[in-house]
Amino acid sequence: MGSPPTRKGSTARSAVARSGAPGNGKSTSQQTLLPFIPVSKTQAAIALPLSPAKTNTVSSTLLDTKTFNSGSSKSLAGTLKQTSLLSRLKSVKSSSANSATKSTKENQPTSSSQPTLSRTNSSEPRRTLKRSNSAFSSLDIVGKDWLQNSPTTTKRSCKVKSDKTHYDRFIPNRDGMNLASSQFNLSNDAKTPYLDHASQEYKERVAQACGIIPGQRILAFKAKPPTSDKEDLRKYFNPMMKASTSASSKRRILTAPEKILDAPYMLDDFYLNLLDWSSLNVIAIALDKSIYLWNADIGEIKALNYQSETNSIASVSWSSDGSYLAVGTSDGDTQVWDVETNTKLRSMTGHESRVGVLSWDKHIVSSGARDGSIWHHDVRVAQHKVSELHGHTDEVCGLKWRSDGMLLASGGNDNLVNVWDARSTKPKFTKASHNAAVKAMAWCPWNLNLLATGGGTSDKHVHFWNTTTTARLHSIFTGSQVSSILWSTQYKELVTSHGAPNNQLSVWEYPTLKKVADIPAHDSRILHTAVSPDGQLIASAAADENLKFWRIFENLDKGKISKKEDGNKLVSVGKNKPQQRRSMSIR
Repeated sequence: MGSPPTRKGSTARSAVARSGAPGNGKSTSQQTLLPFIPVSKTQAAIALPLSPAKTNTVSSTLLDTKTFNSGSSKSLAGTLKQTSLLSRLKSVKSSSANSATKSTKENQPTSSSQPTLSRTNSSEPRRTLKRSNSAFSSLDIVGKDWLQNSPTTTKRSCKVKSDKTHYDRFIPNRDGMNLASSQFNLSNDAKTPYLDHASQEYKERVAQACGIIPGQRILAFKAKPPTSDKEDLRKYFNPMMKASTSASSKRRILTAPEKILDAPYMLDDFYLNLLDWSSLNVIAIALDKSIYLWNADIGEIKALNYQSETNSIASVSWSSDGSYLAVGTSDGDTQVWDVETNTKLRSMTGHESRVGVLSWDKHIVSSGARDGSIWHHDVRVAQHKVSELHGHTDEVCGLKWRSDGMLLASGGNDNLVNVWDARSTKPKFTKASHNAAVKAMAWCPWNLNLLATGGGTSDKHVHFWNTTTTARLHSIFTGSQVSSILWSTQYKELVTSHGAPNNQLSVWEYPTLKKVADIPAHDSRILHTAVSPDGQLIASAAADENLKFWRIFENLDKGKISKKEDGNKLVSVGKNKPQQRRSMSIR
């Protein structure tokens, strides 16, 4: 392999022949190195590998101890003492990389070529080296650098026992437990001063401290009202409603109309409201630019003296007493007519677009226009406009006052439902649950806080709202366009009118929302419906230019709604008797 390279300070690490004891004249062939120098506390068992010294003029043979006498050995010892520890360490650091690399490639060195590293076995005391008094000496730096560059073959493993105790999540450290004390506590029958939270005694003490009687309800809505000896007057003001029809006692609903009237020139416009039934049993229907009144009691047909060459009728609505008829025109005019004298009382202008829906509340007429505005007109004063509401961005096509006049519901082509307080010009709440125009809306007659609204072709739903809590109570998917909703005053039911594909009238129970019947009514979509004053008959007008009457909520106690005096009159006959139908034109 060749002679190893020459290193500085090699004379300080060359082997010295010594005798068994100092001052002894005998010499041995055993070679001795410098005593082992520990690097750190944790690495005390690792020896520093030293490569043999070499010069340029002397061959790789070791110095023989026989060439030295006793005097030369003493001078060498003095030289070693004077040598600085720092120079030795620097020489070890510079040669550690080269010697470590070569030591991995070679086998154990022979005694003829390289000196053997060993600890001295002589009785001579080991020389000790004094370390620096500083906290971090150069010996530690050299030791750490040598350990990082040292080969793995010369590194001894040093296992350091850790004092850290590992605990399990559920199993405690059993070494730190006092098992004798634990067994004593388990065997002791004395009760502990603390109670378990789940024990009955603990619950009783807490209830006693809080002043609560165990087993009694803590929360209650209200106390029971005190009893009174006076007569309960609610039975006079809240008439009992008939229960919904059950499967065992279903009533028979005729699917054939009771009467059919011809209604030519009916405008096929979903957003208009051209049919209404008054409390005096008179039907008003608008056909293009004409208005016709049909008296269901006597069967008389009368045309209103409305004359206009350009303005068609967009909406009609009866007052609560049936004496006046409000008419909305396509040019934004709102008119009030006296049907008894067949004269126009006044014309209230102001809207810039057609008035497609009207609703009465005593002396106030509310009109919804195509521009999304709602006006309140007071028919008693000259300055008729008393309020203006803005809550829609498109045409208002549904408008209904509640029976007590406190709330107004409106629906528009912007798919919104607004509920207005009569004392405010801002909506009480707004609902955007529908996906199409909201024309169909009706207040429940036996529950004033219940409002039903229906959507158009893209929606096909009927939603029920609690106007006090603003919550949606129920929903019905009808499968077709919803054009109108009518509540029954005889049963807890409602009727919805629809467009394509079946153009039917559907009867629903409430609140179960079970379908009672489907009545195929017209050949085209139903546009308008109205209910009779007694709540038994429903009139429907469609784009097929027919006005039909249906007996859906028949009251068996009353039987007929009009006397059978004329063949052209609307007749209601008893049960299980053939119904008489006669078709005539309303014009």
